[in-house]
Amino acid sequence: MADTPDQEKRIQRILAITRAVEHDDLAPVAGVLEGLHPAEIARLVEALPPPDRPALWSQIDPELQSEVLADLNDEVRATLLTAMDTAELVVATNELDADDLADVLQDLPYDRVQDILRAMDEQNRQRVEEILSYSEDSAGGLMNTDVVRIRPDITLDVVQRYLRMRGELPDTTDILMVVDRDNRFEGVLPIADLLTRDPQTEVSQALKKDSTVVPASMPATEVAHLFEQRDLISAPVLDERGHLLGRITIDDAVDVLREEHDRSMMGRAGLDEEEDMFAPVAISVRRRGIWLGINLATAFLASWVVGLFEHALEQVVALAVLMPVVASMGGIAGGQTLTLVVRGMAMDQVTPANSRWLLTKEASVGLFNGLIWAVVVAAVAMAWFRDAKLGGVIAAAMVLNLLIAAVAGVLIPIIQRRMGIDPALAGYVVLTTFTDVVGFFTFLGLGSLLLL
Repeated sequence: MADTPDQEKRIQRILAITRAVEHDDLAPVAGVLEGLHPAEIARLVEALPPPDRPALWSQIDPELQSEVLADLNDEVRATLLTAMDTAELVVATNELDADDLADVLQDLPYDRVQDILRAMDEQNRQRVEEILSYSEDSAGGLMNTDVVRIRPDITLDVVQRYLRMRGELPDTTDILMVVDRDNRFEGVLPIADLLTRDPQTEVSQALKKDSTVVPASMPATEVAHLFEQRDLISAPVLDERGHLLGRITIDDAVDVLREEHDRSMMGRAGLDEEEDMFAPVAISVRRRGIWLGINLATAFLASWVVGLFEHALEQVVALAVLMPVVASMGGIAGGQTLTLVVRGMAMDQVTPANSRWLLTKEASVGLFNGLIWAVVVAAVAMAWFRDAKLGGVIAAAMVLNLLIAAVAGVLIPIIQRRMGIDPALAGYVVLTTFTDVVGFFTFLGLGSLLLL
């Protein structure tokens, strides 16, 4: 597939920066970076091997460094931060929003975190410390404490004059938070209503009390799906007593959804979504070696099952030739079901109330697909080896394996979630082992019974 114009531009930028670093002539780098969004610069940093990154970092406009840090992969960001002294850290993180700064601080040792907090003014330090008091994967850890609070007993005209005096609004502000004198949340005032309603209307008459609110303890993934389902731009975050803590915005939700997608995709290969593509060899070997070891153990299990039918394989060579067909089809069918179920779990569509119905449906799909492809495979086997019994054996094995694979594709992620295991990470390893073992056992077992 040909590269798009944007991809071509990114490749040319990386080549230009690499050449500049190799020739120790960084003058062209500033021109390459000029006009780029911080997120684009972050992708360029990630695309360079670790030894070249400090040179590129030194050419980034100091006013943009904070935003670039916020957009970097966690592992890449941690590597850059570790190399900075305290003064550089303070400068690099000075312009970050409280929620982004909290994310950055979680990559640093405790003493470095304290150095940065001590360099901040009292108000900003309290904001960051409040976010840090919550889990990174919760609404409290995701929120930004920079919100516009107004009282219910003032007019819209007063609110407008207050905003003009304030001079600016936090990014992605579509609603103002209405609280009482004790900071208890009462509702929201949409900016659209503030601009279009009679200026003499009181906030208490214009506010919306049925707005979506987010408990601080809500998991970040649930927050992201709430934004997706309700088309939210921002939402207030409340503590257990109903006090307003901050707000979450659409950009935070999109980041969580992207991370969830990356985690699911990388998890299939046993990788961390935050892994640096150019991480040191020793680190990558250690991380991947664990999963290779697990896979080796499961492969030996499948080989052991095959070994149980050694005599049958010696007698009927065609069994060895056709054996991978049955296992492969079961793996594909089970993987389709597993992907569907894991996605459904991520979107809260799979529950104890409907899991039995889903199991029945997927088992039916597996059965009918098994019958359809059993006819095809049996016909090929009979034409190839001129043996009707062999065709019948592989047809029966195909039906059984696709049926069992579909059932396993539903049950494995459900059982793993109940055990507290992430099915997006471990589901495919278990499913592949299961379908291989079942496929080999059913095919070779039936072959031993009917062909010998």
